[in-house]
Amino acid sequence: MTKSELIARLAARNPHLYQRDIERIIATVFDEIADALARGDRVELRGFGAFSVKQRYARTGRNPRTGATVSVGPKQTPFFKTGKEMRERLNDGG
Repeated sequence: MTKSELIARLAARNPHLYQRDIERIIATVFDEIADALARGDRVELRGFGAFSVKQRYARTGRNPRTGATVSVGPKQTPFFKTGKEMRERLNDGG
């Protein structure tokens, strides 16, 4: 599901809301999650999952085309761990 599909589905389920308001709400939620992760915070949505940042350390990689070794610097990557209710929903088929 894309962001626009999510907005369209929410608009269909909530006809009393304007689509532009739903777009603003979705954008605000996503921006707040991204801002919290950028600060190094953890975002937990009970029943859904938790977003956090994992540190990837510097390492020596390999260029797949040439086979030459390449130095890869440290970086932070977002990580998502599903919540218990989400895992149960996925594994129980609904």
